[in-house]
Amino acid sequence: MDNTRVFIRDVKRVILKVGTSVVTRPDGRLALGRLGSLCEQVKEMVSEGFEVLLVTSGAVGVGRQKLRYQRLINSSFADLQKPQVELDGKPCAAVGQSGLMALYDSLFSQLDVVSSQFLVTDNDFKDPDFRIQLNETVNILLEHRVVPILNENDAISRRKAPYQDSCGIFWDNDSLAAILALELKADLLILLSDVDGLYTGPPKDPRSKLIDTYIRDKHSEEITFGEKSRVGRGGMTAKVKAADNAAQAGVPVVITSGYSTDGILRALRGERIGTLFHRDAHLWLPVKDISARQMAVAARNASRNLQGLSSDDRKKILYDVANALEANKDLIRAENEADVSVAQQIGIPKSMISRLTLKPEKVSALAKSVQMLADMDDPIGQVQKRTELADGLILEKTTCPLGVLLIVFESRPDALVQIASLAIRSGNGLLLKGGKEAVRTNAILHKVITEALPESVGKELIGLVTSRDEIPDLLKLDDVIDLVIPRGSNNLVSKIRESTKIPVLSHADGVCHVYVDKAADLDMAKHIILDAKTDYPAACNAMETLLVHEELVKSGGLDELILALQTAGVKLYGGPKVADLRNIPSANNLHYEYSSMACTLEVVKDVNAAIAHIHEHGSAHTDCIVTEDIDVASVFLHQLDSAAVFHNASTRFCDGARFGLGAEVGISTSRIHARGPVGVEGLLTTRWLLRGHGHVVDGDHGVTFNHKELPSDVELEHFMGRKSVNGGVYASHHNVHGNHANGI
Repeated sequence: MDNTRVFIRDVKRVILKVGTSVVTRPDGRLALGRLGSLCEQVKEMVSEGFEVLLVTSGAVGVGRQKLRYQRLINSSFADLQKPQVELDGKPCAAVGQSGLMALYDSLFSQLDVVSSQFLVTDNDFKDPDFRIQLNETVNILLEHRVVPILNENDAISRRKAPYQDSCGIFWDNDSLAAILALELKADLLILLSDVDGLYTGPPKDPRSKLIDTYIRDKHSEEITFGEKSRVGRGGMTAKVKAADNAAQAGVPVVITSGYSTDGILRALRGERIGTLFHRDAHLWLPVKDISARQMAVAARNASRNLQGLSSDDRKKILYDVANALEANKDLIRAENEADVSVAQQIGIPKSMISRLTLKPEKVSALAKSVQMLADMDDPIGQVQKRTELADGLILEKTTCPLGVLLIVFESRPDALVQIASLAIRSGNGLLLKGGKEAVRTNAILHKVITEALPESVGKELIGLVTSRDEIPDLLKLDDVIDLVIPRGSNNLVSKIRESTKIPVLSHADGVCHVYVDKAADLDMAKHIILDAKTDYPAACNAMETLLVHEELVKSGGLDELILALQTAGVKLYGGPKVADLRNIPSANNLHYEYSSMACTLEVVKDVNAAIAHIHEHGSAHTDCIVTEDIDVASVFLHQLDSAAVFHNASTRFCDGARFGLGAEVGISTSRIHARGPVGVEGLLTTRWLLRGHGHVVDGDHGVTFNHKELPSDVELEHFMGRKSVNGGVYASHHNVHGNHANGI
């Protein structure tokens, strides 16, 4: 099932609208083959439990064919020599309606389907009592699995021939179908046409392309309609108008070909056929296509706008984002459920589905983390170091944003919220590319967050990349993008590192270890390893390998740990030593991230052997020792070369929020710039600010350096010299020599 058609799984009541071009052949006769195929598909729909209503055109066309024949056989030869006046549509409808319904009744009877007929006029819908009665009658018929067939009663319609006026509640059977879809609370409206859907131009033009999903803001100005339908009153223009109106009112619409023998059933299976109209379509696809460079440049410009705001204004933006997340919690959850449903249907691993799922409480937790980030000290412009280079010449090292970040992440849509909030707090521009399995969740989260940004900053601050094809272009923009952070598989990280000159901050794997020493408290050890493995098995900071001191084999401690894990449902795979000792299936690879309820188990000689094992088979992410021996713990803490090293604490603590960073953009195992959970500080760099009073170097003769360290927590004005009236400074505040002693 296509991810834009997931809603179809909940569809029960369907209205099918059949156009005249589908019902009749070019010569005006009924297209019996197509009608037979249509009725067979309706039969299958009824059998599968769908409630089906049919809005059919064709009565005027059928009646016109009959009346032409009737006129022919009742005309003299002299009459036939006279100019033939086109027959009025009203009598044609009166003649054709009975024949058309007789054919439907005959075809459905052969399939053991019962049909019924409704003829309505525009004025009927102005009567509230009529609408109530229509609903009651239709509901009763559908309960008995009867197929209602509806049509406008053209024979008594008060519209002017040839029915080109568009006044009233509806003006053709397309708009009638849309009205009925709303009135009868349909879950889906399918408009059958003589083409495969809506094209960007006339369908016969080879340059025209089929539009999969209609987005009003994007396509309304791009589409060029061809000639009107050869028969009937509508054509594609009428269908698009009716479909858009119904979709915006809450009933999804698919325009597809009525010539296909299984087009309706394929649409109901969620296949990407025809053109979909949905009021949330703008959340799924980009409204405006811009180049990778334009997106990056726009993010940089918006970041400069953000940096120009006061600290309080930036804080308010984060509060607005948090409130927006809470306010849209139900919508976010609905879009996430759609993504999860597709992931389950296509067989995505459970560990990835676990990362993909946003539970109701998770959105609230994300909103709170954004608020916590807002309450932290403003990270921009912090003075890290202040030095008086010479009398009245003050140098400061201050924090500032990196610039523009490109974050590529898989599966976890909650990462989008964390990263976006960190970018706002740190004043950075941001480009995001999430996994295709979370396309709808990412789209709604991006929309909610960017709509909370003030116009003075611009929505362009956070760009959402929707196509994998754009990534190679973005990775070439080393003059615009300042840092790439890939969050995902080892394969993803490796490909990005090989494809760009832009600095990459990442970790490839989360092969985290817990080493249980011989001096460990076994009850504490069991508590820690169970939390590290089972609290969230799919997390990158979950335990993947348990190392046990060899003396615990003799004392029975190993068996206690094995029993605790197996009782919790953890599947164990043994290293070379333990596999033989305890008849545990051998691990194929000692460097392996299960991301599930499984882990590797191995026995080691001592703490040094544990460190050596982790250095060889680990990923330098997060590793833990459980022991009561402080000296052994000190060896582990100081000699193990990992981003995070813990003593008597679960590896699950390695998290930006738990570290008090507010949120994290990821966990880095790099050794340059930032390491471990990367919060706001990891998204900052420094710059030097120098303030003087006309100081010059003059071959190092114009100034006497003293390089005096000054406190960074005191207001700068306290150290700056007093200015004279003419813009200079009093000589008593200088130790400057030569012609530049009183610089201006």
